[in-house]
Amino acid sequence: MRNICVIGVGYVGLVTGTAFADLGNRVRALDINEERIANLKKAILPIYEPGLGELVERNMKAGRLQFTTSYQEALEDAEFAFICVGTPEGVDGEADLQYVRAAAEEIARLMKKPLIIINKSTVPVGTGDWVANIVRENQKEPIPFAVVSCPEFLREGSAVSDFFNPDRTVLGSMDLEAADRVAQLHLPLRAPIVVTDLRTAEMIKYASNAFLATKISFINEISNICETLGADVKEVATGMGYDKRIGPHFLEAGVGYGGSCFPKDVKALAYMAQVHGTHPQLLQAVMDINDYQRRHVVRKLEEIWGGSVSGKTIGLLGLAFKQNTDDMREAPSITVGDYLNGRGAKVRGYDPVAMKNAGKIMPYVEMVDDPYLLAKDVDALIVLTPWNEFKQLDMRKIKELMKEPILIDGRNLYEPDLMQNIGFTYRGIGRGYDGTKTNG
Repeated sequence: MRNICVIGVGYVGLVTGTAFADLGNRVRALDINEERIANLKKAILPIYEPGLGELVERNMKAGRLQFTTSYQEALEDAEFAFICVGTPEGVDGEADLQYVRAAAEEIARLMKKPLIIINKSTVPVGTGDWVANIVRENQKEPIPFAVVSCPEFLREGSAVSDFFNPDRTVLGSMDLEAADRVAQLHLPLRAPIVVTDLRTAEMIKYASNAFLATKISFINEISNICETLGADVKEVATGMGYDKRIGPHFLEAGVGYGGSCFPKDVKALAYMAQVHGTHPQLLQAVMDINDYQRRHVVRKLEEIWGGSVSGKTIGLLGLAFKQNTDDMREAPSITVGDYLNGRGAKVRGYDPVAMKNAGKIMPYVEMVDDPYLLAKDVDALIVLTPWNEFKQLDMRKIKELMKEPILIDGRNLYEPDLMQNIGFTYRGIGRGYDGTKTNG
């Protein structure tokens, strides 16, 4: 059993701390948000993540997981301190490191014994060295420490599974003994461990997310070409995915990527490149395509109605940026909703878990309790989140409830032939253009 301190109990910190506790370690998880900690002590989670609630309760009852607002309490007896605080996007796309700095300063001020400080937050290349300097400058007396970069690769909606079944663990440090000790923490996960220097580990995280975002924007670019040429992007992606050099993952055309990682990390990497005199042309194209794709679904409506959505009532089927989460950060629904609202449309919304969060961001959206209420008397529906439950809807009933049976399928959940046979005016993403068989 190791003594671990986790600083920040947002998405990454809560999953990381709880999972390490489940591996048999003693974890004290800290956050300066008093309300969040008070709720967590009652096993009330600040996020929706399948399986996490049960894990938190189990480890709290076993005494392996504790929550606190006190740095002194959290660092007491700690051998490892994971920094898992937010790194929000700055004005120019750079990562805002104010919370990382604050955590490093508090660690330096209150540490009483040798400590391994682990950067889990996604941070710019060079942050590990910066954190080390902050700790040295703020220590009351010299106490040995090491900084290790251990970037997270958790996907919202499957984070618990991802933690326990990682593709790899990446560790970066100038202190090989410290990196080895952190590697020992991860050995029960039985995954490959990559040990490198600090800056390379930090870059691996950015490069990985930028590549995945690139795959998404690439297939969306192909989808737009498919619409022009009459090809079906779903079949194109299937054919591409059988090539082992390409693979099938992240080749789903739609309304683009969102969430807490891809948008922020691609922008931050592009910013770092520009600041250091390189030209991130591909990264810029990835961002431009993603922005275009969100508005593309509204343009499909405008084409059907001769150029205007003004005065129409439009339902958004799904609000979270992806399924199995209530996260609204950079959700495509925000862009689509703002676009519609700004052009005079009335907007309704439904999501299984994200409506509370969505309502704070999109106050102009009328939230309804189920997808059938959403469909009642609307002029069109736009599918924005691929929740599994949407695949099980009675689409004939949906069609009968609508004022106009127009369905814009921003996630290609439905089969064009079937939707057209039911009587929908159907538009998918990259499903062809001929209006009879694939009607894209």
